[in-house]
Amino acid sequence: MRKTWIAATACTLAVGLAACGGSAPVGATDSPSGEGVAPGERIKIGSLHPLSGGAAADGQQMDNGARLAVEAINEAGGIAALGGAELELLSADTQGKPEVGQSEAQRLIQEGAVSLVGTYQSAVTANVSTVAERNQVPLVIDVSAADSILQQGYRYTFRIQPSSEVLGTRGAQYLAEVSAAAGSPAQSVAILHEQGAYGSSIRDAFTVEAEKLGMTIGPVLAYDPASVADFTTQLTQIKAAGVDVLAVTGYYRDGVLVAQAVDTVEPGLDAVYGVANGAFDLPQFPAEVGAAGEGYFDANYHSDMTKPEMQELARLYQERFGDQIRTGAVLAYDAVRVIAESLENAGSADATAVRDAIAQGEFETYLASTGPIVFNEAGENENAIPILMQVQDGAVKQVHPEEFAEAEPVYPAEPGQQVR
Repeated sequence: MRKTWIAATACTLAVGLAACGGSAPVGATDSPSGEGVAPGERIKIGSLHPLSGGAAADGQQMDNGARLAVEAINEAGGIAALGGAELELLSADTQGKPEVGQSEAQRLIQEGAVSLVGTYQSAVTANVSTVAERNQVPLVIDVSAADSILQQGYRYTFRIQPSSEVLGTRGAQYLAEVSAAAGSPAQSVAILHEQGAYGSSIRDAFTVEAEKLGMTIGPVLAYDPASVADFTTQLTQIKAAGVDVLAVTGYYRDGVLVAQAVDTVEPGLDAVYGVANGAFDLPQFPAEVGAAGEGYFDANYHSDMTKPEMQELARLYQERFGDQIRTGAVLAYDAVRVIAESLENAGSADATAVRDAIAQGEFETYLASTGPIVFNEAGENENAIPILMQVQDGAVKQVHPEEFAEAEPVYPAEPGQQVR
């Protein structure tokens, strides 16, 4: 049975991280101290993200999101079932390197972390998940899309965001739906993707579904996000192919470079269409690239800005860190809440008990989704979906499906032409 967790969402955000009360203090005699938690002891959660390197901006956002969740839970009285025990976040810098993520995960577990969240890059998460499984410590993946991570039969690894298969499949479906509704069905699509497991798996899922829907795919071009400095050559090749749409899967820095190259080459596209793109749906993207990013789409997991509680979290993040919140930070926030509620439901800080509570639980989310976070036997969130967003008049708007839409999609959307 799912227990009600009273901490962060319902009360704390509404009062700006003020305590709600109602939980016993740490070590109170009329409340159990909880298995594995001594009076006054904090429960440690490990946060593994790229805090340096090319993805540092995203990694710092995610670590900030995890930290806000820990603070909210502690201010609301901690874990009531464990005598009001407070959480402590142990942050580690993966540097975006799989071997560093692996060693840092082991270090955090040795320092007492009962659960981990992370890690942004799929290659890093793949290594961290092996450490989590070997040590039987739960890992709640906030961001990492590669299907292969959860195809190993793991029991201690769970993913909140949609898998690559869901992202790629829905991305193709949304493109077909939006373009057909506009009376100009997309018929030919070029794909530009980062070469790792993340980009390749989304490419494969998108291609299978797009071809089922009657689209022709090609050219398909891969790149190394760590070394790429310019996309003029790739965009020139795409222009020569005369395709309707360019689908792009990659990280923030390379997304900015793609927009700059499209603006220079002018490939004559009906749309630039991100599929789980790490740039096109972020508020920082139109601010950085200006008019060059107008009309860009992105089919991606995203916080649901139609929810008042999500709007409040965005306000709080801006106030605390002087920056607009990215969806990665929201996923990290949700990941910590999943662990906290599982500690509550388990009534124990034992890692196996927490794992079982995660597997059996049902958790509210700030993401656009078809329901609460519920994990299947493979550790996938059954209700995770992407939504379609578009840069319109310098702002990212939710445009499809209709139940999540803040604005109507505009298609065709010639890159760089203002969309209102």
